[in-house]
Amino acid sequence: MNIYLIISGTLSALASLLHVGCIVFGASWYRFFGAGEHMAKLAEQGSLQPTIITSGIVLVLAIWSLYAFSAAGLIIKLPLMRLALIAITAVYLLRGIGGIFVAASSEVAPLGNSTAFWFWSSAICLTFGLVHLVGVKQQWANL
Repeated sequence: MNIYLIISGTLSALASLLHVGCIVFGASWYRFFGAGEHMAKLAEQGSLQPTIITSGIVLVLAIWSLYAFSAAGLIIKLPLMRLALIAITAVYLLRGIGGIFVAASSEVAPLGNSTAFWFWSSAICLTFGLVHLVGVKQQWANL
């Protein structure tokens, strides 16, 4: 078992559950987590758009969690393991690094999110990506 991949899977699962919380608890959660006033207002108005977008994120993060748990040996081996883990790690790292540049260089944060959202969510993604990277590197020969 690879502790870094177990941590990675747990982090992705936790992020997925927090996104479920946004769907369940609505506008106040969208605001608290910095999703932007537009998403919060849409949720208040009963629009399905925030639910659809957030459900997609929930699904992706849950799948990423399963791949980390699979690579760690906690569940059955999933298909395309190496490719999936490379892609997951790359997305987390690129989102983390890119978002920090967005936060640092933008006077007005894109997509209606605050600069603080971009900084903190990017720092979280970068951390997730680094933990994934260490775990994948350690486990590579066994994948």
